[in-house]
Amino acid sequence: MANTNNVTELIILGLFQDPEVQRVCFVVFLLVYMATVVGNGLIVLTVNVSKSLHSPMYFFLSYLSLVEITYSSTVVPKFITDLLAKIKTISLKGCVAQIFFFHFFGVTEIFLLTVMAYDRYVAICKPLHYTTIMNRSMCRLLVAGSWLGGFFHSMVQIIITLQLSFCGPNVIDHYFCDLHPLFKLACTDTSVEGVIVLANSGLFSIFSFLLLVSSYIVILFNLRNHSAEGRRKALSTCASHIMVVLLFFGPAIFLYMRPPSTFTEDKLVAVFYTVVTPMLNPIIYTLRNAEVKNAMRKLWGKK
Repeated sequence: MANTNNVTELIILGLFQDPEVQRVCFVVFLLVYMATVVGNGLIVLTVNVSKSLHSPMYFFLSYLSLVEITYSSTVVPKFITDLLAKIKTISLKGCVAQIFFFHFFGVTEIFLLTVMAYDRYVAICKPLHYTTIMNRSMCRLLVAGSWLGGFFHSMVQIIITLQLSFCGPNVIDHYFCDLHPLFKLACTDTSVEGVIVLANSGLFSIFSFLLLVSSYIVILFNLRNHSAEGRRKALSTCASHIMVVLLFFGPAIFLYMRPPSTFTEDKLVAVFYTVVTPMLNPIIYTLRNAEVKNAMRKLWGKK
């Protein structure tokens, strides 16, 4: 942090300024965060305990749920407590740490969604080779690669951030620390850094999204050769994956593939993918998956 001059603490403006609205938001977002942790935690617990959910698809789903908990936890607890604070502050080092973990877990989720699409592709398009290709070692390797990919992506973001000098002002017009709001506080021109972020976050999201969409198009095309029951089961599983992909990538592409702004709409979109989407994922996967629902019933029946 040698390049930072006068600024050691940042003031966060938050989502809303009205105290009454903030108190209502505190209750709503606290319930949403609790539902996120409990819902995703139940999936992790169920997959690891249940003997019927040991296929690669559920192995990846458990890690996706774990990432959802950590991803949401990098932003939401601080955001919730700030709703009751008159002055919302965060240290510059804390801000940089939040950016690192937010992008680390976010991009790890992108890689895991891609891995899950690959798993469905092999299962539907190459069923005879599925157990050979998606063996336990390969599954662990794909998960480890997802975490590693997220780490390297986030390191690029942090290296860029650490090169900047901050000498004032120190007010972030957002409810958490992210790159674009922080760049506005830098004493130097950040146009080059903005292009790098566009490539590292925006274009990466676009390419990942197109890859996922293409893979599911191929999967749906190959379903013509399956039986009616096979098509129904595969479509149900793929529909859950596609819904999660759209919920995650839509807001991310909207924010990172356009010039930075401080419109209230941008903050609300950010709320959707940092607070709401992590809660929706376990609902989507459990409501549309009979195996997960049955495993949960057995698990709680034993309890």
